Amino acid sequence: MAVYHCTCKRMSNYEIMKQQMQSEFLKYDQEKMIQKFHLQHDSDYIFMEFLGKRYQIQRKNGKIRWSEDAFVTSEEAGYNEAMTIYDVLCYSKEDCYPSGEFVNMKSLSTIQGGSVAVGNNLFEKMEEQFDHKEAALACACERLKGIKAGKGDVAYQIPVFDFLPVIFQFWNSDEDFAASLQLLVDKNILDYMHYETVWFAMSHLLSRIKEEM
Repeated sequence: MAVYHCTCKRMSNYEIMKQQMQSEFLKYDQEKMIQKFHLQHDSDYIFMEFLGKRYQIQRKNGKIRWSEDAFVTSEEAGYNEAMTIYDVLCYSKEDCYPSGEFVNMKSLSTIQGGSVAVGNNLFEKMEEQFDHKEAALACACERLKGIKAGKGDVAYQIPVFDFLPVIFQFWNSDEDFAASLQLLVDKNILDYMHYETVWFAMSHLLSRIKEEM
């Protein structure tokens, strides 16, 4: 008797959630999104700049891809990227606007009553990788269209989206203090995305900085 082995891959929970949001996106008014954020578009795609890369959202099925060569080639957006883009386009408040005032992103937990334990672990990992690499770190921030701002050995204001910047601040370790990383977000950021999505976006920011280094 022949024995058959299943070669299919089990879909991860992340992929399931991403596909659910892909379907959810199709329920929203795309013309409103385009007008609200002044997005380039055509009959097939909506385009967005996100942390130095250009993304396209397919209007008929909601799939998101990014490209660095005007979509001669492209890659499917990962979980953090896709969930951030979907959340901003679908959830953001009608009258959202950047305040121009920045707050430490960890302070947002007091609004939500959430824990920042996961975020702390993420920061500690990146602090070790960025420590005493200020030249490469500064170049990476500039590749993401960052401009010098704020305090620290390396400090830049970086556009997450064209309409929503953050401030990245990093201090090298010395004999008295460990390396320190802070991310300052616009005071109105929760008008653009859910609290959990802020962590998705900032996690992707740190990944992009590391990638550019």
